[in-house]
Amino acid sequence: MLQNIHSILIGLTKESDPEEASSALAYGLSVAREASAHVTVQAASLKLVLTHAFVSKIAAGLVAAENRRLDALAPAVADTARQEAATSGLACTTEAPQLAYPDLVRGFASLARMHDLTVLDAEPVALAVDRGLIEAVLTDSGRPLIVVPPGREAFAATRIVVAWDGSAKAARALNDAMPFLRAALQVELVSVTGEKDLEKSAPGAEIAPHLARHGVNAAVMNLPVLDGDVAETLRNHATLTRADMIVMGAFVHSRLRQMVLGGTTQSLLKQCPVPLFLSY
Repeated sequence: MLQNIHSILIGLTKESDPEEASSALAYGLSVAREASAHVTVQAASLKLVLTHAFVSKIAAGLVAAENRRLDALAPAVADTARQEAATSGLACTTEAPQLAYPDLVRGFASLARMHDLTVLDAEPVALAVDRGLIEAVLTDSGRPLIVVPPGREAFAATRIVVAWDGSAKAARALNDAMPFLRAALQVELVSVTGEKDLEKSAPGAEIAPHLARHGVNAAVMNLPVLDGDVAETLRNHATLTRADMIVMGAFVHSRLRQMVLGGTTQSLLKQCPVPLFLSY
């Protein structure tokens, strides 16, 4: 059983296909059952806004019609989520707002602050709405996030891989993921060597006793980087060991006064074989 997780936020966005499946919903409900947690499901739709003052009545009518369609779609998704939660015996709150993109992202990050954990679907496209939600939760909520790839609908914690480079971000992720690490049968602290200098960072062998005091017996492993690609090294290891989750601290760089996710974080968000637990 997962301890100290009492409220979970699941975010769903509906932009087009009403039949589009969400791994995040099924996975989030599965985590909630394991933790006996309350679930909040936000099934949001994006409100299209005409930014040009001089548009034709036809264009305005088309946008209004699409907004009505999306506004009807989100509540249906929320109702389905409520029914699935009830079937699982979970307490569930749902909401289905229709908001312009900036308001949607800002509001979701604020909502995430009031939950122990957020669960979202993976989104490989960097400019998509769901990627905006992922980045907002990471940088603005102060809460951990699980990003769920397609097809991963049931929570499992037999083996968890922790990406460890001794940084403050990695330490934060390790601490935030403690309920999952305690539930796991096997935990691996994996340091990828050869890509950057880790000599001044806390080695995995020194953090392992800290985990042991929390009831987590972790194996420490150093892996040589594959072709200079840390993300691919972690993906490959998770696949070969049949891991159930990767835990990692998310890196964000400031570029031209914009917050830009680091390369390894971006790469794993684009493609990860297992649910990705992230903290910032």
